[in-house]
Amino acid sequence: MNHEILRRRWRFTGRVQGVGFRYFAACAAQKLGLTGWVANNWDGSVTLEAQGPRAQLDELVPMIERSNRWARIEGMTVDNLPLAEHEYGFAERSGD
Repeated sequence: MNHEILRRRWRFTGRVQGVGFRYFAACAAQKLGLTGWVANNWDGSVTLEAQGPRAQLDELVPMIERSNRWARIEGMTVDNLPLAEHEYGFAERSGD
């Protein structure tokens, strides 16, 4: 089994603010053992950065979609990032 650690950044658009998206994203990330953060953006989108094994990262978005019936992801971009050292948890940020 491949345990390669990766870091990804997602930007979600759609009905993703005011519907508990950050809360459900943080819960999913914590259940999967990922580190990182999630934050609202001024334009109504949400940014999420998560770090961990590839399999858990691949499961993150489907888990968020299954757990939050009020949110609706209409668009999504994903980028790979360098690893963040000394990151030990997952946080909801207030946004920009």
